[in-house]
Amino acid sequence: MSYLSDISLRRGIGLLVLVLAMLLGGTWATVEVTINHLLSQTAKDTAREWAGFLAANVTDFDKIAAGEQPSATSLAFFQATRKAGEVFRYVIFNREGFSQLVSDRDGTVLVSLSEYSAEAARAAATGQPVIDTKKGQSVGMPSYFAEAFIPVVVADRPVATVAAYVDQTDQRDHFFYDFLLAAAALCLLTGLSFGIPAIAWYHRTREKERADRRIRFLAHHDVLTGLANRATLIDRLSAALVTSAQRRGCLAVHFVDLDRFKEINDRFGHDGGDFLLNTVAARLRAVTRSDDIVARLGGDEFVLVQPDISGREQAEEFAHRLKAALAEPMRLKEHELFTTVSIGVALAPADGNTPERLLKSADLAVYKSKAEGRNRVRFFLPEMDAELQGRIELEEIIRNAILHDRFELHYQPIFHISDRRLIGFEALIRLPKDDGTLIPPLVFIPVAEDMRLIDKIGTWVLRESCRAAAKWPKHLTVAVNLSPAQFVAGSVSEIVAAALAEADLEPNRLELEITETLLLGDSESVMAELRKLKALGVAIVMDDFGTGYSSLSYLWRFPFDKIKIDRSFMQGFDGGIRDAETVVKTIISLGRELHMHVTVEGVETAQQASFLDSANGEQAQGFYFGRPLPSSELAAMILADFQKGRTTPSLETAPRPNPRLVKSFG
Repeated sequence: MSYLSDISLRRGIGLLVLVLAMLLGGTWATVEVTINHLLSQTAKDTAREWAGFLAANVTDFDKIAAGEQPSATSLAFFQATRKAGEVFRYVIFNREGFSQLVSDRDGTVLVSLSEYSAEAARAAATGQPVIDTKKGQSVGMPSYFAEAFIPVVVADRPVATVAAYVDQTDQRDHFFYDFLLAAAALCLLTGLSFGIPAIAWYHRTREKERADRRIRFLAHHDVLTGLANRATLIDRLSAALVTSAQRRGCLAVHFVDLDRFKEINDRFGHDGGDFLLNTVAARLRAVTRSDDIVARLGGDEFVLVQPDISGREQAEEFAHRLKAALAEPMRLKEHELFTTVSIGVALAPADGNTPERLLKSADLAVYKSKAEGRNRVRFFLPEMDAELQGRIELEEIIRNAILHDRFELHYQPIFHISDRRLIGFEALIRLPKDDGTLIPPLVFIPVAEDMRLIDKIGTWVLRESCRAAAKWPKHLTVAVNLSPAQFVAGSVSEIVAAALAEADLEPNRLELEITETLLLGDSESVMAELRKLKALGVAIVMDDFGTGYSSLSYLWRFPFDKIKIDRSFMQGFDGGIRDAETVVKTIISLGRELHMHVTVEGVETAQQASFLDSANGEQAQGFYFGRPLPSSELAAMILADFQKGRTTPSLETAPRPNPRLVKSFG
């Protein structure tokens, strides 16, 4: 297409040049013809006037034409007039066309040897002037003159022919200058008339050609990074598979997925996300060979095709090289971006012999990499197909649960340690299968996050928890976990306010739990939203305290109402981890000094409960005090709490922990 377009453009330019050349040539020829015509007419008029002048003043014309000597009067007239006017020379011919007298600037003489002139004879015979324009070729002649043969008629009878030589040099120069100016103006006007549209056509053609090239480029490349797109990847991968099969070689497809790209995009905006994607694309180009294929499928997904390799070892070495190259920090203004990648690798022909099958195999491998914790390389295995089917089924269960309200909430009690008094519950989400068994939150929550549905699930949990708590005694609180996705999706404060109003629940009975992960991103906007929530009258809780790097720094940046010590400290207590008791006591004391309530999670044994008694702990939550229960079973626990003579659960009667029951968010 580009070659044909160039030929068409060159032809158009050539045609334009030809038209302009023809215009200039035609104009010049027109000027020449017009000037010659005007000069010829002028010469004719001048010669006629001169012939008439001669006929009126020379009475012996017929004698001179017969070869006789002019009279003294005629000779004096010839001498008086030969130096005047534009006629610099004239010759008198007889009727037969033979010259008889010549008069010029040198003098007037009868010719001694007559010369015949066909033009003079024709003029005498026809009675019409014969005129010709010439350029002077000899010394003394004008550069341009007209030769006019005018018949002299006496008594209606031609008696002679006068050849008048009219100097037209000045007239021709004057005519030529005037016509040249007119022609130049005409050419300029014509040139503008044709040139401006021609220039516009030229620029439009060039712009169209650039647009066509851009369209063809975009049809085969990614708009943002300039890498090959999916269609081009399929075509080139198909060709590479054919070549690989002919050579009986091996080919690797590397599926690269950026870890937590959405968090970077949410934190730095689309400009930051685009910068990250372009930087990744540049680094991928830098580590690949000239015959490797690099493509972007969309979002944060890239594919590299490594043809003509020896086998798995070479593919694995290349995948780890990719991983290391993309792990280097990226500088965005004053920020440093750190990203990791999950890479799935499929080999041809073992894992597929078509582009679609190889891409699916590599995609399954990268999914396995992300499921195992991200930032790793995984090769495709046949059993991954079954895992994919399970993932598809789980996604369908999640969608149906959202559409038909099939999630369930279980509530784990929270007790005051000193008197074992029930003070509230934490709402924990559960997802039942068709057979009634529950899918653990650690299984379906990451999938819901990948599906971008966690904010909708969180809103449902908040509304249902408020409805349930509104039916409890007014001294009991309900704790609900908030996910970072809910803060990204919209105004959490508005959602919370709507849930409280809908359930008619007092704000001070609602506790909202957040983790440090939420504050690691755009902490200022998150803090602003938390202030709005606190202004509603709800309690804000720092969940999983002690597991992050900056948990302590947030305690004085925001007035949290409660700290929840992560369950890992209680597990460390039984596991003999050094100073676990000291750390828990310190956090309890810190909360007391900051006027914040402190809840210890994961209390599962009587020994742990006893330790909290001695540490002057305030609140506890765990299987020792009660496992999560559906809303329908809470009435008995609440009623028992009111019974007189409440007893402390013993080690023998306390329920055993069920590791499959875990919290929903975080």
